[in-house]
Amino acid sequence: MLREMNDRAAIDALLRVGPSTRSELEYAIGLSKPATAQLLARLETEGVVVKAGVRGGGRGPRAQLWTVNGGLAHVAAVDLTPHVADFVVADITGAILAEHRVQLPVHAGADVVGSFGTALDRVVKAAGLQRADLRHVVIGAQGACDPRTGHIGSAPHIPGWLGFDVPTRLSTELNIEVTIENDVNLVAIEEMTEGRAVDLRDFVLVWLSEGVGGAVVVGRRLLRGATGGGGEIDWMRVPDPASVKTEDGITRSGARFGEIVDSPAIVRLAKAHGVPGETGWDAVATARETGADGFLDDLARRVAGGVASVVSVVDPEVVLLCGDVSRAGGEVFAEHVAVRLHELVLPRTPVGLASVQGNAVRAGALQSALATVREDVFGLVSATTSSLLGSRRTAEGSPGAAVAIPSSRTAPQSPGITD
Repeated sequence: MLREMNDRAAIDALLRVGPSTRSELEYAIGLSKPATAQLLARLETEGVVVKAGVRGGGRGPRAQLWTVNGGLAHVAAVDLTPHVADFVVADITGAILAEHRVQLPVHAGADVVGSFGTALDRVVKAAGLQRADLRHVVIGAQGACDPRTGHIGSAPHIPGWLGFDVPTRLSTELNIEVTIENDVNLVAIEEMTEGRAVDLRDFVLVWLSEGVGGAVVVGRRLLRGATGGGGEIDWMRVPDPASVKTEDGITRSGARFGEIVDSPAIVRLAKAHGVPGETGWDAVATARETGADGFLDDLARRVAGGVASVVSVVDPEVVLLCGDVSRAGGEVFAEHVAVRLHELVLPRTPVGLASVQGNAVRAGALQSALATVREDVFGLVSATTSSLLGSRRTAEGSPGAAVAIPSSRTAPQSPGITD
């Protein structure tokens, strides 16, 4: 048992920091020089670790580097949107082997499973692998996957993926374990792994871009709910507190939250304030540049009106804004949201910007896939794995345990949080 614990500690350290010398690993896991040497020799014999060149510098012989054998397992991660599917294949260390972007048919009646499998085969081939070499696939989608049925809900933009048990069908026909996860939940996973939420236990993530989404994390675990709809704030009906009327006819009696803070709604609100912009993020960026605080404040009122209900129930450590609109608004917009939020709720919850950059949905999907496979192969339970516990279900007739999980989107670098 002690040997297994030491082995896991060494593997975990190598996965976290990358190739290391024996002395560096000795320091990281707290073993003696002979014990660390024996551990490395044993893991090399078992094929778990391999030599990774040498590290020079200083006097004396160059030190041998060791790393986890990436070929032990491979995973794929996908950001699925109505416009494009962004694929990546990586080995168990997280090293990216191939990437592929392709527009997949998502309309009703489309062969979504067949087209997905074809695209997956293409990126797998580019990685020098075969489909059978993949241990796990995680797909981020703009909707919520019901863990009881495997059906995706709240996703009218991808009608071809609706009405059937998605993870079970994919797992069975592709002969790979497949997970479907809500895209904003994957952003939250990436934020917990690499971003501002590394040391947070409770936070709310709000995605503002072409559409709107949310994720709620309590005790380092994603709050998905009984049907996978946890964090689906898009469909929540809220009053519209904006000070001006817009041409969409929405009155103060309210509308669906997504209808008053998505990109088209933001453009209409900006127009009512005399601020130009073809997209929501264009309008917000223009408002920042021109000092159109009236528009930013009205938009902040709308955002705060939807976020307040979640904050009142969860009382998180922070609300993190992410997505194109949030990036365009920056700290100035976060401050506006904080002011309006604190008028509506008792907690003085700070509002800040998520820090993960690039395609955070795909990155979160990759983190999720790696966490699952590393637990299966090495017995390592990471913070990410912990957030996924309780969400896996064995799909009848599938080749393995298919995961049905419910929102990672591109987020800006933020130097601080606005109280």
